[in-house]
Amino acid sequence: MDTQLIGIGFIYLLTILLAIPLGKYIARVYRGEHTMLDPALNPVEKLVYKICRITPGREMNWKQHLGALLTINMMWFVWGMVLLVTQKGWFWNPAEIANMSPDLAFNTVISFVVNCNLQHYSGESSLTYWSQLGFITFMQFVSAGTGMAACAVIFRAIKTKQSEKLGNFYRLFVRSCVHILLPLAIVVGSLLALNGSPVTWEGYDTITTLEGHQQTVAKGPAAAEIAIKQLGTNGGGFFGANSSVPFENPNYITNIAETMSLILIPMGMVFAFGYYTEKRKLAWIFFAVMTVGYLALTTLAVYGEMEGNPAIAQMGVSQELGSMEGTETRFGPAASALWATATTSTSNGSVNSMHDSLMPLGGMATLTGMFINANYGGVGVGFINFYVFVIVAIFIAGLMVGRTPEFLGKKVEAKEMKIATIVVLLHPAVILVGTAISAWLITHNPDWGWLNNAGFHGFSEMLYEFSSATANNGSGFEGLGDNTPWWNIATGVALLLGRYVPIIGPIAIAGLLANKQFIPETAGTLKADTATFGVVLFAVIVVIAALAFLPALVLGPIGEYFMLY
Repeated sequence: MDTQLIGIGFIYLLTILLAIPLGKYIARVYRGEHTMLDPALNPVEKLVYKICRITPGREMNWKQHLGALLTINMMWFVWGMVLLVTQKGWFWNPAEIANMSPDLAFNTVISFVVNCNLQHYSGESSLTYWSQLGFITFMQFVSAGTGMAACAVIFRAIKTKQSEKLGNFYRLFVRSCVHILLPLAIVVGSLLALNGSPVTWEGYDTITTLEGHQQTVAKGPAAAEIAIKQLGTNGGGFFGANSSVPFENPNYITNIAETMSLILIPMGMVFAFGYYTEKRKLAWIFFAVMTVGYLALTTLAVYGEMEGNPAIAQMGVSQELGSMEGTETRFGPAASALWATATTSTSNGSVNSMHDSLMPLGGMATLTGMFINANYGGVGVGFINFYVFVIVAIFIAGLMVGRTPEFLGKKVEAKEMKIATIVVLLHPAVILVGTAISAWLITHNPDWGWLNNAGFHGFSEMLYEFSSATANNGSGFEGLGDNTPWWNIATGVALLLGRYVPIIGPIAIAGLLANKQFIPETAGTLKADTATFGVVLFAVIVVIAALAFLPALVLGPIGEYFMLY
């Protein structure tokens, strides 16, 4: 047990040590400063500009940024739908996989366009090699780059004294993909390939098991997709069981690398904010607030898994290793709980264990991570979500001390607060309304057979599915039969609302503030880079993002916990 705890502590501390210099590198990339990788990557960047006819020096205001973002996302949606519903007729299909149904393709394409990777299918039996590379892996790069570029726009808006020009979206997007995601993916992908993850165009293998049965073993160009699905907080695996499969996650070394990849860039973006805006103390305050929330959830999950299952203990079965149901023995419950918290706090969604098998405390920790959706969060969008909480906290704190709310020299007024309020309240509204409708439907139509579990856990499965879709996470309590028209369409709508409103709103706020007159700091200015404001910010996040879901948690994991114990 002590060894397991030391292992997860080592993983977390090493990630922080790497995230700090990565943040400095990201800031230099977005500021257009020279980096050591420029000689190799600049030609690639220029080639993309030439092929796509991009003029990187053309400045855009916040509305033009959003127009560019939504336009390219719509193009990717069309491409994905065409490919998945016709994939049988394309090349690189050695397993002769059939076309996707329109409703499943709709859900899958939206899911990958919005960086969620919610999978209502099993990758190795539902997608061809060309679909995996031509759409899935491609989207895992560009959807992550979209979120990072949007975050860079907010960096620029925060830094500027007064201007409506906030850089060029396409330039920020291309640099995110080429200078940040690509080199990291090459490093992680190479590590995975060297440790046994397959990289091949050959068809599936047929092997004879020890019992003498014939079994088909899927393989393919997996290592490349696995690397970017971790780094880009994508989560959608090449194989249906994701990183619990030895081909995706062969050993403890790859488990360390993949766990670190979950939170490395989200952490790095916080430090990048400090370096880019020259507000390093403020960045550390933000990082501290995120870290307190993240460690609280991790502690809850690890404790729950290490304690084991009391129902099994009553049978006289030893659980000195913790709860091993749904857990890979090569990783253990502590490392699995760390992964579960990291993947749901960062909107990644990949798994190395069965989340449906988590103890109630672990299930509550993963759900709460998606409710908050800002404890590091996804690449770029995590900081964007956190920025909304900052605006709300600034407004509340300003009113508490009797001053007009200001953030870094810009007045936060009614228009900004209205946008922030919509963004903050939409998240719980989509999750809770969707879960309530689903509960009503299955109660009145039990023959539909969605749920493998009744009672508290069955409710948690439905709550988790809508939380995962709205938070752009992608993981699931897989006791839920989700490949049905209702779940494909309902979660598809949740995916759209959960992705674009939280991006459009903060960029609008940042653009409005950037265009306001800068107000020099005075003795009466409420400073954001203080521990006091950090406490206020943390309290705002707890009250708004966590307590709003308390009744739902009582009907789900909390109820299950008390029933079990």
